[in-house]
Amino acid sequence: MFKDVLKDFKAFAMRGNVLDLAVGIIIGAAFGKIVTSLVTDIIMPPIGPLLGRVDFSNLFINLSGTSYSSRKEAQAAGAPTINYGVFTNTIIDFIIVAFAIFMLIKLINKLSRPATPPTPPATKVCEFCISNVPVKATRCPYCTSVLKAA
Repeated sequence: MFKDVLKDFKAFAMRGNVLDLAVGIIIGAAFGKIVTSLVTDIIMPPIGPLLGRVDFSNLFINLSGTSYSSRKEAQAAGAPTINYGVFTNTIIDFIIVAFAIFMLIKLINKLSRPATPPTPPATKVCEFCISNVPVKATRCPYCTSVLKAA
């Protein structure tokens, strides 16, 4: 019984979808680190001075009642803090990752769609009474005129 389960699991794990998923997770984790660095090191530093020299990673609410000059100092002292600045950075990370994934999937869908040939029209216009008639019609059902072959 255990051999069968192991055999089934091996077949499942060796399927292309599972391997693709594993590669996707590894690349996604690496991409997440890149986006975090982008937000922390490139996007947020110029935004801070624009908002009055605010360092988002240092914005916190101290719940202990003792005064601390920085979030790291409060955490080193073991004070409970609500780190809403770090949370703001994380939200920006998420938005950038979600947008990048959206654009990637949009591109993949565009590239993977087969080019469908245009469908031929189902009707033609009667040149005598300007009515729409089926393409295969040889006489107009409205004015009974003989139609040209399409």
